[in-house]
Amino acid sequence: MIIEIIILIIVLILVIYIIYQYNGLVQLRNRVKNAWSQIDVQLKRRADLIPNLVETVKGYAKHEKTVFENVTKARSSLMNATTVKENAEANNMLTDSLKSLFAVAENYPELKASKNFRQLQAQLSETEDKIAYSRQFYNDTVLMFNNKVQMFPSNILASLFHFTEAEYFEIAESDRAVPEVKF
Repeated sequence: MIIEIIILIIVLILVIYIIYQYNGLVQLRNRVKNAWSQIDVQLKRRADLIPNLVETVKGYAKHEKTVFENVTKARSSLMNATTVKENAEANNMLTDSLKSLFAVAENYPELKASKNFRQLQAQLSETEDKIAYSRQFYNDTVLMFNNKVQMFPSNILASLFHFTEAEYFEIAESDRAVPEVKF
C-alpha cells in the first residue's frame, strides 16, 4: 500500500512537471508570435509610408527612375514576404533602397525644405525606431524560447511535442560594417 502511494505521488509529480514545462513552451511560443506580429505591424506601417515618400520625391526628381523602381520592388518584396527570413531580407533590401532615395533627396534643396517631405521623413524615422525596438524585443523572446527548446529536460518535451526553434530577425551583413569616417 505504501509503495503504491509513493509511486502514485511520483507519477503525479511527473505529470505536474510535464504540464508545467509544456505550458511554459506554449507561453514562450505565443510570445514569439506576438513579438513577430509587433514587427509585422511596424513593417507594414513603413511600407504604407513608402508610396507617399516616393511620390513626393518624384515630384522634384523625375529623372531618378531607377531609384524609384528599386524602392517599389523592395516594398513589394516586403509586402509579399511570409517567413521571418524573407521579411528580414526584404527589410534589408528596402532599407538599402531608402538610403538611395534619401541620397537623391539630398540633391534637391527645395525637396528637403518641403513640409510634406519632412513630415514623411519624420514618420519614417519614428517607424524605423519602432522597428528596431520591436526587433530587439522579438530576438530577446526568441532567445528565451530557443533556450527552453534546447535545454535539458524541457528539450525532451519540446521534441516530443514538436516545438522547433524560432528564427532570429537579423540585419544585413552590410549594416554590421563600421562606417568609414574621413575628415
